Amino acid sequence: MSAEVPDARRSAPATLNNRGPIGDILLPLLPSSGLVLEIASGTGEHAVHFARRAPHLVFQPSDPSPYARASIAAWIAAEGLANVREPLALDASAETWPVGKVDAVVCINMIHISPWEATEGLMRGAGARLPPDGILFTYGAYLRDGVPTAPSNIAFDLDLKRQDPRFGLRPLAEVAACASRHGLVLARVVEMPANNLSLVFRKVMDVSPGAAPVP
Repeated sequence: MSAEVPDARRSAPATLNNRGPIGDILLPLLPSSGLVLEIASGTGEHAVHFARRAPHLVFQPSDPSPYARASIAAWIAAEGLANVREPLALDASAETWPVGKVDAVVCINMIHISPWEATEGLMRGAGARLPPDGILFTYGAYLRDGVPTAPSNIAFDLDLKRQDPRFGLRPLAEVAACASRHGLVLARVVEMPANNLSLVFRKVMDVSPGAAPVP
């Protein structure tokens, strides 16, 4: 849940807790220069936090919600950051995205609170836009074969399904298989606080060489 601050900015308490640990894993993996696309940026707090810590990179936030985009734009203005672009209206599940080639893709806490089509779109869009060895970084709660699910995550999963039966924690194996179909390999799984995981996917090949390139 997000809280209101005096202008259009919104603040998510969970972001204040997780942005530091996420940044510690993510930022060393990013290239020395280039464009980082964030999918489902939400309040915008992750984008501005990462941009402050990585002034050598340009960050492109996005979100399908106009309320989220207003918050993102307000955070950018309040922080005075020159390396964060205005947010894009982008739905991960859409066949086309309003952005071309990028150097890295970040997606935090979207996969479990969206229909499966959003995950499929995320993998398709990232696979089409990343350079060889480029990364897609995701963060959230997942289900793993052979690993007991924390009681808090079981309760979280049930709550998500009550909100929308299309939501819920995804099996990690299914997410990795979806990524693989779009030329992305799961290269690293990092245990995070509060029973979350950071997943690092790398672009390893073009799966549709006859397709038109993304500009």
